[in-house]
Amino acid sequence: MKISFHGAAQVVTGSKHLLTFENGKKILLDCGMFQGMGQETISLNQHFGFDPLEIDAVVISHAHIDHTGLLPRLVKEGYKNPIYCTRATAKFTEVLLKDSAHIQEMDVMHVNKRKAAQGKELVQVLYSTADAMRVFPLIETKDVNQWHEILDGIFIKYLEAGHILGSAFVQIKYLEKGEQRILTFSGDIGRYNDDILKSPATFEQSDYILMESTYGNRLHGAYVDTIELLLKHIENTCLGKKGKLIIPAFSVGRTQELLYSLNKLSLENRLPKVKYYLDSPMSIEITELTKTFPQLFNNDVQNILKRDEDPFDFPGLEYIEDVSASKKLNFSKEPAVIISASGMAEAGRAKHHIANNIENARNTILLVGYCEPQSLGGRLAAGNEEVGIFGEKYQVLAEVAKISSLSAHGDYIDLMKWISCQDPKKVKHLFLVHGDPEAQFPFKERLSNMGFEKISIPKMHESFSLK
Repeated sequence: MKISFHGAAQVVTGSKHLLTFENGKKILLDCGMFQGMGQETISLNQHFGFDPLEIDAVVISHAHIDHTGLLPRLVKEGYKNPIYCTRATAKFTEVLLKDSAHIQEMDVMHVNKRKAAQGKELVQVLYSTADAMRVFPLIETKDVNQWHEILDGIFIKYLEAGHILGSAFVQIKYLEKGEQRILTFSGDIGRYNDDILKSPATFEQSDYILMESTYGNRLHGAYVDTIELLLKHIENTCLGKKGKLIIPAFSVGRTQELLYSLNKLSLENRLPKVKYYLDSPMSIEITELTKTFPQLFNNDVQNILKRDEDPFDFPGLEYIEDVSASKKLNFSKEPAVIISASGMAEAGRAKHHIANNIENARNTILLVGYCEPQSLGGRLAAGNEEVGIFGEKYQVLAEVAKISSLSAHGDYIDLMKWISCQDPKKVKHLFLVHGDPEAQFPFKERLSNMGFEKISIPKMHESFSLK
């Protein structure tokens, strides 16, 4: 088998890994969009590094856009074969891809108005809503914990990853020179003892492993700190400074964690009496969709559901779907908490809220997840005193804060726990993907200390022969 890495190679986004089997069949693991890569982003998303027409199957780990966001582009370039994922992932992917296409269309329209006025060349959308719609008939769902033959002699098995609802890591079983081999692709591994999700599963001994390493050099704070920190920021910003707390949050996973935490504060009668807005049609839709998969929640949430039929709602929470209502939030002088997508603040309403509130010291921008360094969220996290938004410069006068313990990615202890079910001596080659080098190289050393011998950190478009 040959494996080549066309995304999430020494970067965190754009997950795409191409397997070429002995019989010539090709499987693409994930088809993610690059996000927050600065000027490179557009070019990276326009060129796959492989021919989509040669792919026999696509296997998706979970619905996040950095793992699914280029499926419409793949189909636009001629791909017509099956796309495999879990049932929940299929539902979430449909919502996210429609939204991704719509955001691109709106952003391109916004940018082209300015370019047209300046007499500059107009930009083209990466893919349209119509392109996204062509993806969904190709999706085939598979149950977890079962082997499924997807190509002649090639089987896949999905197992719980604990990252977001429906997320799974995948094992691929195949014959190579007459011997059975198993390759495991981690997708994104979540945290053990998560408040909402089940913990990552153990898995069969593997010959080859592709492992994410996003937080390979970091430890998260304890969950008890998360609720207290969230409460502190609400009190300091909304009660103390009489300002707005803007929280960019991924629509799948992070938004529901925030709502769950706020609901717990409400149940404890500790939630400050201010306005709370969920301002993202997609986040609203995803939250409602989340409630249709109660069987995927962990035992703690199952028990809460027995006395609280909606753990993601609380008195005072208002959904904002209409664009005009969203814009009115920017003119309101009332203290408020505004949760809005996207998580890296690279697109969507969150980006507009930041632009309209960043130059007011009463406000706070609270980052609650990983942000690519070149994304707007990443630049804010780095402490930039001035940032560009929609082609204009803004002074960062609002407070910028961060809660890292809300991350849906496992830290290095979680990751080491996930791989601890393997006999290191039987793993022929371990590849670290989906991480920045500053996280990957320390993590590689930790894995070496666990006994794993052959560990590689692939570069973009690099290929390896697995022998």
